Amino acid sequence: MSTQAPVESGRIIAPYITTWSAEQDLPSRLVEHPLGGIGYADEGLGDRDAHGVLWSRIGVRVGTGRPEFGKVHPLRQRRAMRKLLCQVCAGPADRTDEGVLWLLRDYRGDWPRWPEGMASTEPPVCVSCVAISLKRCPALHRGAVAVRVRECPIAGVRGAVYQRGMFGPTAVMAANVTYDAPEIRWTVASALIRELKGCALVSLEDLVAEATSAL
Repeated sequence: MSTQAPVESGRIIAPYITTWSAEQDLPSRLVEHPLGGIGYADEGLGDRDAHGVLWSRIGVRVGTGRPEFGKVHPLRQRRAMRKLLCQVCAGPADRTDEGVLWLLRDYRGDWPRWPEGMASTEPPVCVSCVAISLKRCPALHRGAVAVRVRECPIAGVRGAVYQRGMFGPTAVMAANVTYDAPEIRWTVASALIRELKGCALVSLEDLVAEATSAL
């Protein structure tokens, strides 16, 4: 798997976690696992993570074809979340004494002290990539906030949850599933989740100015 975002003339073409058109879903057939839950009929060691969770299969051909903005590559998202890498450039996410930096859609109206306790599938960012994200990400144009997060434990996965069907496992819903939930054995994961704890909002203007001064 590529360990960095594709770059052209010194400019990032697409965020590291973006799926490219050449990265198609790989052939797979789900079956009931002998120990319960689901598995692939031809399952290999790389199909599950360290927690034993089954992951969706997709090709890895970053930079080939065209970027499909808005479609996240499951394995690169998982790597960025697990290692706390910037979702744009794949370098280390920014970290200070106040915590790791996240750039999020603004949903402060959802609950008091948002995003405290939020289950995030968005990997963090570095300061240098804040400005480019604000400029090029359509979702952030509708409102964005920068957050320092003191604790961000891995909490589970987001994926398709299956159940036993007449002709084999059948998908019933997409959901966030914790590792200790019974449904985890029936889930095909597509994103790793971290819980955001000890959150503090920080100034976007200050971050952009910091990135500009570092050039």
